[in-house]
Amino acid sequence: MGSARLYAAVAAGGFRRYATYRAATAAGVFTNTVFGLILCSTYLALWDERPQLGGYDQAQAVTYVWLGQALFATLALQGGGFESELMERVRTGDVAIDLYRPADLQLWWLAQDLGRSLFQLLGRGVIPFGFGMLVFPMAVPGDPAAWAHFVVAVVLAMVVSFAIRYLVALSGFWLLDGTGALQMLMVTGMFCTGMVLPLNVFPGVLGEVVRALPWAAMLQMPADVLMGETGPWGTYAFQVGWAVVLLTAGRLVQAAATRRVVVQGG
Repeated sequence: MGSARLYAAVAAGGFRRYATYRAATAAGVFTNTVFGLILCSTYLALWDERPQLGGYDQAQAVTYVWLGQALFATLALQGGGFESELMERVRTGDVAIDLYRPADLQLWWLAQDLGRSLFQLLGRGVIPFGFGMLVFPMAVPGDPAAWAHFVVAVVLAMVVSFAIRYLVALSGFWLLDGTGALQMLMVTGMFCTGMVLPLNVFPGVLGEVVRALPWAAMLQMPADVLMGETGPWGTYAFQVGWAVVLLTAGRLVQAAATRRVVVQGG
């Protein structure tokens, strides 16, 4: 019970921390809204030429765009969460202080990142999505159960996103400079999550591969749950499966890393 209260407090601290960045949040809302408008114009032109591309009609394609903008910061689809901070703490040796805390390193950062994600969803995601609903015809359900299923899928997506980024952050124990790893995270995040195009648009073997990777659990699957393109239970199984695999991998890498805690440049 005490541990649960500790991690709840860490999550609340993560929420409050990002809530203080009001100017950055407002700039993010503006940026996501502008990019949403640009992507919508592109998608509408593409779907005019290819109706039912990827199994979506135009309203679903537009809905996908605005969901992507709402979840971009929430799920840190191209990074930008805790990972650079943890890498810096490894580089300076401050991670040794983290390891002395009466808390698990992985769970500590998971709780903090969930707090960050919740704030980004409410503070930066709701307004662009609401704007999209006002300006464009969108395929949003009227059934509260569909929204509840979507929320569960988003929470599980938060965990998968954390697990991927935690593995990237742990690479800092072996790399002198984590810039390359963070850049790879940005590239895979843009391509494999479906931020450029929905993953169901990708043809053949390429489509099958990207839809089987863990990044599919972050945007494509929650979007399909909301729009009724897939059932929630299969989505949850996919997300939980990848979360377990990635968190377990993170646990193993963490154990190997903490055995060698090398202070790099500090």
